[in-house]
Amino acid sequence: MLDHVGLAVSDIQRSRAFYERALSPLGYRVMGVIPPDRNASGGAAVMFGIDDPDFVIADNERPGEGNHIAFRADNRAQVAAFHAAALAAGGHDNGPPGLRPHYHPQHYAAFMRDPDGFNVEAVCHRAEG
Repeated sequence: MLDHVGLAVSDIQRSRAFYERALSPLGYRVMGVIPPDRNASGGAAVMFGIDDPDFVIADNERPGEGNHIAFRADNRAQVAAFHAAALAAGGHDNGPPGLRPHYHPQHYAAFMRDPDGFNVEAVCHRAEG
């Protein structure tokens, strides 16, 4: 299952205004903003969603290079298994399995670059011991 999709944008304010207006008829709204000083990779991010954020725009990378897709994992073991399998399949590490509390306290994820350089994430939002 997809967890969220992210796009790199060249002008965060212009893109925020566009998506706020364009996605409003679908029930989407801004659910959070991550300022550059709280974003691990720098730049600002705006999170959109209906019940949970599932679409993110950010200005920390060039458009195209910053495209991002995250797959939802049921548990942290699946996140680690994704990371290992992606490495074995020829992917490049872009962040090992671990907590990313700058997103939220239970955001446990691993990041990989696929063969074309796209950022692919597996994420578990559940607290585990």
